Amino acid sequence: MSAGILTRERRKSLERRIRWIVAATIAYNVVEAIVAITAGTIASSGALIAFGLDSTIEVMSAAAVAWQFTRRDPERWERPTLRVIAVAFFALAAYVTATSALALILWVDVEHSPAGIVITALSVVIMPFLSLAERRAGRELGSATAVADSKQTLICTYLSASVLLGLVLNSMFGWWWADAVAGLVIAVFAVREGREAWRGDACATSVGMLLEDADDHHRG
Repeated sequence: MSAGILTRERRKSLERRIRWIVAATIAYNVVEAIVAITAGTIASSGALIAFGLDSTIEVMSAAAVAWQFTRRDPERWERPTLRVIAVAFFALAAYVTATSALALILWVDVEHSPAGIVITALSVVIMPFLSLAERRAGRELGSATAVADSKQTLICTYLSASVLLGLVLNSMFGWWWADAVAGLVIAVFAVREGREAWRGDACATSVGMLLEDADDHHRG
């Protein structure tokens, strides 16, 4: 990944932008975790509780990037921060796989949760904008960690959509297994992105990013 030639002022501006984006991501995920875990506990929903706990992993990833960009020389901490993000991806994949598998094995029935539907729907709307903003700033700056963290946010968007779909399908049709199956699919993406972050290959694209790249190429 190459940042090209950036002026000192532009570099500082991008670093400030990334710090603000990361701060917004952390703040939102803290609220999301509290609401999801509370709603999941009330509704006895393992999917919602898992979703809330996943938000804490996103907070860890974003906090690692925030810490990096408070250093005097952020590029020096690129590799260690990427490793932290990779571990967050692997933890996310492991947790989602375990909870989804248990839900399928134990036939866990997800109860109707209006609060859960609202918070996951909000996440589907909000998180892609945060991911896209951080990714663009990270690519211009040449920061592999910012791009990797934007992927973590995008993965959480996919997870939000899968949990939302599961809650809606369960409420409408009684399909208790829908969110668990979707969670297993998300786990595959998380493992892939974790491997890329661990190798330092954070410029690779995931499904959502391929769509934007194609659009950018078309406009170019």
